[in-house]
Amino acid sequence: MIEPLVLIPPMMCDARVFYAQLASLSANIPITFAPITGGERMEELASQILTWLPPKFALAGMGMGGMVAMEILRRAPERVTRVAFIATNAQSDTPEVAAMREPNIIAAKSGRLDDAMQSEVNPAWLSPGPYRMDVVSLLSDMAQALGPDVYVRQSRAMQRRKDQQNIMRRIKQPALVMCGDHDGQNTQRRHEFIAELIPYAKLEVIPNAGHMPTLENPDAVTVALRAWMRQPLVLR
Repeated sequence: MIEPLVLIPPMMCDARVFYAQLASLSANIPITFAPITGGERMEELASQILTWLPPKFALAGMGMGGMVAMEILRRAPERVTRVAFIATNAQSDTPEVAAMREPNIIAAKSGRLDDAMQSEVNPAWLSPGPYRMDVVSLLSDMAQALGPDVYVRQSRAMQRRKDQQNIMRRIKQPALVMCGDHDGQNTQRRHEFIAELIPYAKLEVIPNAGHMPTLENPDAVTVALRAWMRQPLVLR
């Protein structure tokens, strides 16, 4: 029997970021979308999500959602049957990066969420091609739907997050590490590093995709997730 799959989105994204995966995988996999809009710390978000979920589940997180997934693994590893990290980072913000978030927080609070999002959604982080600006437009729409208060809370959680490299080393579940080959923020090298930390992890580099692989090359992401969900639970 296949276990339920929990999808956790990136910063300022709703379920539309996983639209193609939800549409395809839900035909034979029970799927839960877990929003990350209700807290200012990764610990708070992870605790909230754990109250919604069944005793055992597969876990896939993208971007900030991957960081929340790491915290869920830290808190309740016995409940997670398998884990996938997509376009994410296991390290904490450097002091410089944390400080750089402050002007964006001020902009969002003062009614300039679009200005704040311009630094969060850099088109150069996406794969080049005719649909790049369509992806940027969708990201902007999702951000506006969530609003400035969510932006501020999520920015605080990003600033305060812990380094999770030790958690990566303790993962015993089947693990998938996925990134786009054009990701200009969370680079392929960064994902290679995460995969090296996790025993027996599989690294999947998605072609013709950047920082938002679920939107840029959705079919390839769906194929990789389906194969991961079929992987035996017992590792070598």
